[in-house]
Amino acid sequence: MALELRPNCEFCDKDLPPDALDARICAFECTFCAQCVEHTLHNVCPNCGGGFAPRPIRPATAWRAGLNTANRPPSTRRVHHAYSLAEIRDFAEKLRDVPPHKR
Repeated sequence: MALELRPNCEFCDKDLPPDALDARICAFECTFCAQCVEHTLHNVCPNCGGGFAPRPIRPATAWRAGLNTANRPPSTRRVHHAYSLAEIRDFAEKLRDVPPHKR
């Protein structure tokens, strides 16, 4: 199963196309931009508490038959987090000093 490749940052709503180098995802594919991950979320997913990794780029060219954005398109459904900025700050403050692999 291919990644969903959500089209936006769930916090600031910045567009994150399939080739965005600043897209970050957690293990549940929650998607945020690098700016929000580093400066607002402090590498703490506000949804699950996990850390983030760079989202892989889905090739636009089918280097192997059928494996590209045309044949396996990214999601067009925009997703937004469900928490207030205060809730996100409190949650991140509790977990930001715990390494992601120990959360």
